[in-house]
Amino acid sequence: MPVIVREAKLDDTPIILKYIKDLAEFEKAPKEAVLTEDDLRRSFFIESPQVYCLVSELDNVVTGIAIWHLNYSTWLGKHGIYLEDLYVDPKFRGQGHGKAFLIALAKICIDRGYPRLQWWVLDWNKSAIDFYDSIGAKAMDEWTVFRVSGKELGILANSDK
Repeated sequence: MPVIVREAKLDDTPIILKYIKDLAEFEKAPKEAVLTEDDLRRSFFIESPQVYCLVSELDNVVTGIAIWHLNYSTWLGKHGIYLEDLYVDPKFRGQGHGKAFLIALAKICIDRGYPRLQWWVLDWNKSAIDFYDSIGAKAMDEWTVFRVSGKELGILANSDK
């Protein structure tokens, strides 16, 4: 039976949360995944969501998730898709589920006129990097990611110019 990729439904919330927590465990940051099912419902299943979730299925079993949102290129003057999380249950890896997600997201890009699909991958995740290389994705090695969060975010927000 082929892998099916579809939009997440409200009753998928528990498995989406499980897979997010499984991904956090895999990425060696389990304590950082503090979200709840309510957070997911308020993110994905509202009137005008800003973040979206696809699920993969095989024989009516949810096998993975792809969470994404729009980004924007000022140089192109167009939106694109930023893939926040891609996770396939280890029992189903190597069977085309990850590629099915990327195909579905690429189709959304083409259908909507978005010129880019992009994501981050941890530099130690060699199997993911090899997979992304195999589909023609290009590493953006010249960019360094910066983040301000937690205490530093509060300090910055409350600082005078």
